[in-house]
Amino acid sequence: MRATFLAVTRNCWAYHSPFISTLLRHQRIPVLRPSGTRSAKTDRSYYITTPIFYVNASPHLGHLYSAVMADCFHRYKLLRGYKSKFATGTDEHGLKIQLAAEAAGKDPLTFCTDVSERFRHLFSSCNISFTDYIRTTEQRHHCAVKHFWSVLWNKGLIYKGSYEGWYSTQDESFLASSQVGDALDSSGKKIKVSLESGHELEWMKEENYMFRLSMFRSPLLDWLRENPRAIQPDRFYQAVLQWLQDDLPDLSISRQRKRLQWGIPVPGDADQTIYVWLDALVNYLTVAGYPDKHNQWWSVAHHIVGKDILKFHAIYWPCFLLGAGLPLPQTIHVHSHWTVGGKKMSKSLGNVVDPLECSRFFTTDGMRYFLLRHGVPDSDCDYTEDRAIKLLNAELADSLGGLLNRCTAPGLNPAQIYPSFCSESFPSQPGHRVTMEDYHMLDAVKHLPAVVEQHYENMHVFKALEAIGRCVRQTNGFIQRHTPWKLDRRVSKDQRWLDTIIHVSFECLRIYGTLLQPVVPEISDKLLSRLGVQPDERSWSHMNFLPSYRGMDCPFEGRSLGFDSGVLFSRLEGQNVNQTTAKSKKLH
Repeated sequence: MRATFLAVTRNCWAYHSPFISTLLRHQRIPVLRPSGTRSAKTDRSYYITTPIFYVNASPHLGHLYSAVMADCFHRYKLLRGYKSKFATGTDEHGLKIQLAAEAAGKDPLTFCTDVSERFRHLFSSCNISFTDYIRTTEQRHHCAVKHFWSVLWNKGLIYKGSYEGWYSTQDESFLASSQVGDALDSSGKKIKVSLESGHELEWMKEENYMFRLSMFRSPLLDWLRENPRAIQPDRFYQAVLQWLQDDLPDLSISRQRKRLQWGIPVPGDADQTIYVWLDALVNYLTVAGYPDKHNQWWSVAHHIVGKDILKFHAIYWPCFLLGAGLPLPQTIHVHSHWTVGGKKMSKSLGNVVDPLECSRFFTTDGMRYFLLRHGVPDSDCDYTEDRAIKLLNAELADSLGGLLNRCTAPGLNPAQIYPSFCSESFPSQPGHRVTMEDYHMLDAVKHLPAVVEQHYENMHVFKALEAIGRCVRQTNGFIQRHTPWKLDRRVSKDQRWLDTIIHVSFECLRIYGTLLQPVVPEISDKLLSRLGVQPDERSWSHMNFLPSYRGMDCPFEGRSLGFDSGVLFSRLEGQNVNQTTAKSKKLH
């Protein structure tokens, strides 16, 4: 081990030498940025991650929201022809897990496996199409973490020092004095708590390994200022800049082994365990193929994180990467929390929402649609059963489902085909039976893919769904205006106009079904299959809206419709989700 020397940093006593003091003053840390000459292979690659979820408790609504968001962007990139990697998984080391396993009377690995399988089951049940499910107890991850540690050590960025300060076991983090407040526990005793999480703190003094976080404030600020969209939405980017107005103290990155056994040992020092957050953050590199085969994926990495772990991802993680000489993530996309009836979810309040039970009641796609339609990343989102039922009934059952049901009904379409478009019935200039509202609808649907693309790229899924919903309503209005059920099929002119109305409506539905695939894959598949659109005709490049209107051939014209598998989305009745699922369990 290296020799140690005495110095002082904020909130800790640490050790370094006069040589290191000079290093801290003069060494500049290069920021590795994406190259302007990236290969075509890299340009068409995309890597999206959720946080890995801590296994001290079962999954909740916020976990599912993170996963559904990442899944949506993964599916969107696949739709655009990208090669996409999507990682999620579980964070399984740390004192909190060690204590939870002891309380449950299980060995830590068995405890972790049980809870990790609950996350995997939830994600599989909710159609989360991850390509890699990582657990930090895997050997491949241990190898990556030890290699990453060794890189930082060999660069002189880790030293051994004595650290003391307020520590939160729940948050697995030391806190600065500005983050500490006073409170009373249940017995009225005065305690120290985290101002951010409210968790109780204890004063801790240990000899640990320290990371020279203080060296990286300037290069981190440089990166953020040169990449103002690196952290989204903007309010969280501004929050990180505000945090960086203060100096960064060096960071404790290990714990004494006698206190924390459940973790990865420090290479070369069996008496120390690697800090759980350093361990956990490296998972993103592990999945990318670190340390030998990570270049293709790591250069196109995007993270989805909750606002409660922003500091770890927007300050600690970039600094670790800068120290290791690795590129920084393309984007850190942050979302806010979910409340229930305006209150934070809490076991004591009895308002904890089970996402698996919700997905059974609302259906998988219904739950996905509600989370992405109602969820606004830069502010907390509120869940109520009534709100979800009203939204899903209005937008999926009535508006979208009603439109498909109308257009495919045997009464309007007895031949059950994708009918022909008649340019005389729907001329390019106003006239005949066509109104200006109809032309406005065509223009809106024509530009809808570009609008949705912009919102997906900005990770504003709720805005994309708002735009699609407006167009669906316009198409319903088109049908309602022209009342095709009143036309007389025995009159050839009326038959051609009826066919044209249905053809235009089918083309609109085809665009909506294609654009909705990342959000509601099962509903989209059902809709497109009913229209007779084959699986290899559903990519972004196939969205050539209404070619017959422009005098081009439509490949779907005259094609038989697909099998009628029933209503697109069944209307929901207002009843308590937990009561419904309890009844279902009794029946089985």
